[in-house]
Amino acid sequence: MSQGFTVECDVLSRADWDAHLAGLAAPYQQDWAYGAVMAAGGAEVRRYVVRDPAGKACGLAQLVVRPFALMARFALCTYGPVWLRPLEEGERQIALKALRRAVRLRWPRLVAFTLDDALAPKGFRRIMTGDATIRIDLTQSDEALRKALDGKWRNRLVAAEKSALKFTPSGLKPGQYQWLLDEERKQRASKGYRGLPPEMVEAWQVQKQKTAGADKRAGLRVWRADLGRDAVAAMMFLTHGASATYHIGWSSDEGRKLGAHNLILWRAMLELKSAGIRSLDLGGVNTGSGAGIARFKLGTGGELIRRSGTFV
Repeated sequence: MSQGFTVECDVLSRADWDAHLAGLAAPYQQDWAYGAVMAAGGAEVRRYVVRDPAGKACGLAQLVVRPFALMARFALCTYGPVWLRPLEEGERQIALKALRRAVRLRWPRLVAFTLDDALAPKGFRRIMTGDATIRIDLTQSDEALRKALDGKWRNRLVAAEKSALKFTPSGLKPGQYQWLLDEERKQRASKGYRGLPPEMVEAWQVQKQKTAGADKRAGLRVWRADLGRDAVAAMMFLTHGASATYHIGWSSDEGRKLGAHNLILWRAMLELKSAGIRSLDLGGVNTGSGAGIARFKLGTGGELIRRSGTFV
C-alpha cells in the first residue's frame, strides 16, 4: 500500500467544495457554510484537501481553530474528514496521519478529530468516546420507507394522519421561525442539553443562500403541525449538499398526544426526498437521559451509525 497521501490547505473555492460534497451524506459540520458561520463568530477556519497517491482528491476536512488555556491553540475537525470515495481502512489510517501532520499550529497545540465512522486509528489517542446517530436512506421508495417504520411508530403515524392535524410548511424569513427558536431556548434551559446555538440558525441560512455553486438545495426547512389556526408541533432541518440534518423539534402537550412529530417527520422525509435529498441524519441517540427521543428516532427504521470517538 502506497504511503503517498498528500494534503493541501485552503486551495478549493466554495463552489468546488460544495461540488465535492453535493452527492455525499456529509455532516453539516463539514459544510462550507458551517465554517463561514464559525469564522463570523471569531474562530479561524481551515479547509484541507487530502489527495491519494495518484493526486486525486479523496477527502475533505474542515477544522475550526480556537485559542485555549491562554497560550495554546485547539484545532477540531468535527465528523471529518469526509471521504470522497471508499478507502480501505489502512488507507484511511495513512490519510488521517498525513492530515494531522499538515495542520501546522504553533506550540502548544492540540489537533483533534471526531470521526464520522467506526475507525479507531492506530497512532492516535482517544480522548472522548464516540456517539451514535440515525441516518435514513431517502433513495428508497416511499413504500420501502413506510415498511421500515416500527409497528408502533407507524400506528402513531396512521392515527396522526386521521386526526385534525394539518402538515404545513413554514416560511423561511427569520420572523417566521423565530418562535421555534424561542421554544428551543426554553427546552434547553429546562432540560439542560446543548447544541448549535439557536442564534446561529439565521447565520446558517444567510450563508447557504450566498452559494452560487453546486449546493442549490441548501438552507433551512421548517414544517409545522397545525390544529385549527395554532401550531402544536414543529421541526427544523438543516439542508446541505445531498443531506439534511434534523436540528430542532418542539411539541405542545396536544401535539404529543396526537402524534404530531410522527406526522411531521414522515411528511418531511417525503418532501426532502422529492427535493433531491438522499440522506437524513436524525442526530444523536442517547438511550440514557434521552431514551424517549432515542426510541422515536430508532422507530423510523434508519441505520444506527456508531462513531468511534475523538482522537488526537
